[in-house]
Amino acid sequence: MSDQQNRDANYVLGTSEQEQARLKKQGDAIAPITERLLREAGIAPGMRVLDIGCGIGDVALIAADLVGLGGEVVGIDREPNLLATARKRFEEMGKSNVSFVEGDFRDAENRPGTFDAVVGRLVLMYQADPAEAIRQTVQSVRPGGIVAFLEYDSTVAPASLTPLPLHLKMRGWIWGVLERSGAETQMGLRMYKTFTDAGLPEPTMFAEGIIQTGTQRYPSVPLVRVLLPRIVEYGLGTEEEVGIDTLEERLQAELNEAGTPYLGQIVYGAWSRIPS
Repeated sequence: MSDQQNRDANYVLGTSEQEQARLKKQGDAIAPITERLLREAGIAPGMRVLDIGCGIGDVALIAADLVGLGGEVVGIDREPNLLATARKRFEEMGKSNVSFVEGDFRDAENRPGTFDAVVGRLVLMYQADPAEAIRQTVQSVRPGGIVAFLEYDSTVAPASLTPLPLHLKMRGWIWGVLERSGAETQMGLRMYKTFTDAGLPEPTMFAEGIIQTGTQRYPSVPLVRVLLPRIVEYGLGTEEEVGIDTLEERLQAELNEAGTPYLGQIVYGAWSRIPS
């Protein structure tokens, strides 16, 4: 294992079946934002795209549809359990333009300049040095190629017209665990400097809020369920306080009673092109 891998944030979510099911729900919830990023960045038919930290393949699926049968998507991840799920999913879907590789995406010496684009979602926040990770990864991309990432940020949200104490508690549990694990919880806004520190031109960026109502829900409770042991371990909350089996119902009731939407997440997209 490299020194950078040793210094990376601890990915406390793991690779269990429960976590993989959560990843699928999360992927479905932010698929439209992810597709917007890839389209605006310039992912187009016939391109060869590298999806780093690909997990179970949700971003690769969107990229595969954009590049078409004349293009190719290669997903890379260090977790064999996630890759096994990704391969099975794509085999069942009959997608022939996607393949998956086990390894560290920063190890680019065997694929210099072979891709038209590198993309990633919720990857930079776990890197010990995000700018260095990008510098190493873009060696895989040809001059003029695309670099595009999507990341969360804890800086701006939450927001609501009236107080939502349970929603705020839940947010504290989630971000508290991520902070203690070493993740960069302000990665969204930090992407601008990360790109320029990596030697890339100033990125184009957008931010999109995820609104929740009593019926329009982001899958936060599955995330709390996965993180529950760490929430308790870190002293952020007790199992009784979290009440995981009734948490979704209580959250919905809180929003219904308040009669207000809740802005719980801000997602940031950033993309740039490698100088020709």
